[in-house]
Amino acid sequence: MTNNTRILIIGPSWVGDMVMSQSLYKRLKEHYPEALIDVLAPAWCKPILERMPEVHRAIEMPVGHGQFNLSERWNLGKSLRKEHYDHAYVLPNSAKSALIPLFAKVPKRTGWKGELRFGLLNDLRSDRKVFQYMVERYVALAHDKKTMLSDVNIENVSHPTLNIDKENQAICMKKFGILPTLPIVGICPGAEFGPAKRWPDSHYATVAKQLIEEGNQICIFGGPKDKPVTNSIRNALPPEQQNMCFDLAGETSLVDAVDLLAACHTVFSNDSGLMHVAAAVGTNIIAIYGSSSPKYTPPLSNNVKIVHTDINCRPCFKRECPLKHLNCLTELSPSQVIYEYRELHIANFSSQS
Repeated sequence: MTNNTRILIIGPSWVGDMVMSQSLYKRLKEHYPEALIDVLAPAWCKPILERMPEVHRAIEMPVGHGQFNLSERWNLGKSLRKEHYDHAYVLPNSAKSALIPLFAKVPKRTGWKGELRFGLLNDLRSDRKVFQYMVERYVALAHDKKTMLSDVNIENVSHPTLNIDKENQAICMKKFGILPTLPIVGICPGAEFGPAKRWPDSHYATVAKQLIEEGNQICIFGGPKDKPVTNSIRNALPPEQQNMCFDLAGETSLVDAVDLLAACHTVFSNDSGLMHVAAAVGTNIIAIYGSSSPKYTPPLSNNVKIVHTDINCRPCFKRECPLKHLNCLTELSPSQVIYEYRELHIANFSSQS
């Protein structure tokens, strides 16, 4: 490739994966500073991609997640031929995700071996499990097969860094009545994957109560599906504290959430897409793990405390607890999580003094 290379990325469909994919774009820009990187992704991704300075253009994927729709993929691929892409990187593992670069006649098509991708990709990497972390697997694609093992590890991967719109941040804070003069703590209690990733509402409420007593405002983030959970947390607070707790679930766009998460000094989060967004805007993070593991998709930040129990059955990586007890979450007490919060702030204070 040359410096003026045109690159097409077939992006992932989940919030956290899309945020982590920025590390690949950063590595490509290190190699080819003048390259133009276009990312094909679901419509919801466009505002996130616009916060990544490495991305030239976000192209909306017209086919829904999981849908095949061969004719739509053919039409899109054919329409992209005029862009004359030199190289495509296919981040999802499905066969259908590799069709559009083929139809677009992109001469070099790189990705990991997945389902029936022989012939669809002509730079096929055989075993993604040689890398422990998902972000390593993304970044490795920027290197050739011979050097990727020696050139890529979690220590030399650039962390995602989303741009913040301070003007939009101020508008959002005013809209919801969040005071710019008081410290803000974020809570992200949802998890699209399933209940085996969700720390109990009552535990989050206990943390929120204590932090409000210490002079913080609480912003609770999530989508419309998280509203029952976020309502439960706010309603569990004493009435006099509820005016210091802002339930934003379903009330913000994704980029509004990006800007408001950046206004928080600390974010408490399950292993979720918003956890990765919080990492990419530079806030302190208390990352709470249940059925999943930080040994695969940790928040990519230096200001993180990862909290989990050590019971024998975790991590099981299940959506729902196969043993029906959720002990990996219920036995992780609010006092343990608050302790890690204090430790993180002590560490930050020490590093700054």
